[in-house]
Amino acid sequence: MNLNTNLRKAYSEDRMSAHEAQHLAELIAWGPVVFQATRLMVKFGVLKALRESAEGLTEAEVARQCGLSPYAAKVLLEASLSIGTIVIDPESDRYTLTRAGWYLLVDPSHQVDMDFNHDVNYIGWHRLEESLCEGRPAGLEHFGPWPTIYEGLSSLPPQVQRSWFGFDHFYSDNSFAEALEIVFRRHHTRSLYDVGGNTGKWALQCVAFDPEVEVTILDLPQQIGLMRTNTADKPGAGRIKGHGINLLDPEALFPQREGGLDAIWMSQFLDCFGEEEIVSILRRARAAMTDDTRLYVMETFWDRQKYESAAFALTMTSLYFTALANGNSKMYHSDDMLRLVREAGLELETMHDHIGYGHSIMVCRKNGKI
Repeated sequence: MNLNTNLRKAYSEDRMSAHEAQHLAELIAWGPVVFQATRLMVKFGVLKALRESAEGLTEAEVARQCGLSPYAAKVLLEASLSIGTIVIDPESDRYTLTRAGWYLLVDPSHQVDMDFNHDVNYIGWHRLEESLCEGRPAGLEHFGPWPTIYEGLSSLPPQVQRSWFGFDHFYSDNSFAEALEIVFRRHHTRSLYDVGGNTGKWALQCVAFDPEVEVTILDLPQQIGLMRTNTADKPGAGRIKGHGINLLDPEALFPQREGGLDAIWMSQFLDCFGEEEIVSILRRARAAMTDDTRLYVMETFWDRQKYESAAFALTMTSLYFTALANGNSKMYHSDDMLRLVREAGLELETMHDHIGYGHSIMVCRKNGKI
């Protein structure tokens, strides 16, 4: 397996002492309550209050400042000592923040991840075993009867929608500035298909960046409706069109553009599908391409991350796809995606790494073989 230098060291040897291994085993066994207690330490403002206190806070001061009962403050603080987000001075009985607690507050990705896991995934993951054994998102039934989460996005409870889109947009939005340079500055792009464009955020970025580009979003009809609502009256919205399509239907062809097509954009999209589905989608994309069209695949490949913590988050995200999204997709290793690209009759022209929060962009062309 190809891994970058940092991940090769982390994933190819057991670096833990017996004590560290035992502690990790306990954290895993108690993982659900570790998550919930920490989430509430953030939600109730306890970690924030500790951060803002120069000398730390006593148990009573935490209860008073955060509006908690003495009991609630006590159990949360004692649990957090064991988790490692706070420490206590045994002389003064004052609690202060650790580095881990500080990161939970200052890095916005952690709040996005916690909201996503609590609102979208938490209950559904109870059926992970069933999902793995049956190849379907059994945990999605908590929200509705849809075969995948994408058909149900517009019908999810408002808070669940906010957390889902917050997670999706946070990671993609931080990559847009660099991605626009790659798509528009390096190549002459005046026509672009945005495949799986959701609410149209990338399309709006495109029409704002280039006053000549025309964007067509290809997505489920209900998503096209959300997109039209979201883009209405925005600058450049007249150059954004929608094309309703069920991309899981192998007979659903990409529209042919008169005069040819410059670019096809797929951002955090192919990870929503299993391997056979990806090949089907890419082959249909290829059929809409000319020899000059470039296909851009932006994904967070777990093997190309700078940091082990990022690879960890991505491999855990794969289990969201298993239990709730569709039952058969994941965050891919770049070698697997490259294999699927080639199987679909495309070839890799260039690869751009470390864009935004760990994204890579594969730039692909037709290879003349299929």
